[in-house]
Amino acid sequence: MLEKLSQTEIKFFKKFNTPTKIQDFLDTLKINFEEDGDTYLSPRMVLEKGICHCAEGAILAAFMLRVNGFPPLVVDLKADEKYDVDHVVAVFKIAGKWGAISKTNHAVLRYREPLYNSIRELVMSFFHEYLDDFGRKNLRSFSGPVNLKKFDKMGWMTTREEIDYIPEYLDEVKHFSILNKKQVKNLRPADPLEIKIGQIVEWQSKIKK
Repeated sequence: MLEKLSQTEIKFFKKFNTPTKIQDFLDTLKINFEEDGDTYLSPRMVLEKGICHCAEGAILAAFMLRVNGFPPLVVDLKADEKYDVDHVVAVFKIAGKWGAISKTNHAVLRYREPLYNSIRELVMSFFHEYLDDFGRKNLRSFSGPVNLKKFDKMGWMTTREEIDYIPEYLDEVKHFSILNKKQVKNLRPADPLEIKIGQIVEWQSKIKK
């Protein structure tokens, strides 16, 4: 797949040769509010439009990791669908520890340093901040790392077409539960200060509610 990139493109992506630099670049992109309906922008289209939501950002980050010698891995964080939406992160390993690159509009659910011994441990670092406006803690399960190389034949790295097949796969792949029913029932709601912090956003939507 990398051979389909131009030398100019490779030179550009090589500038972002660490997860930290990739995260910094991702933070410069506006949030995709999908004002005209659901989108599944490919990395190339994200770069052209300068916008992305969490899944599009994670896939772009995985692409950039791959150019710089890391495997292109993403993890799906699944929420209670009655109250919240899923989140997708790109994951990487340095010195045997896992970290994550994350695109979000909120003050939390952001970058994770490579400090975690396992994917589950990494995922659990998101748990207490995975809140809705009522203080419900909604994270319920997670996928293992999905290597996006499996989609190479579909041209996900270079296409200008939508790549809906990747989010669809992430939704259907095996997930690992992090709570049982008793634990869910006994969850303490977040306090008002936590809820307030969770409502801080970086980009404002133009969509009128």
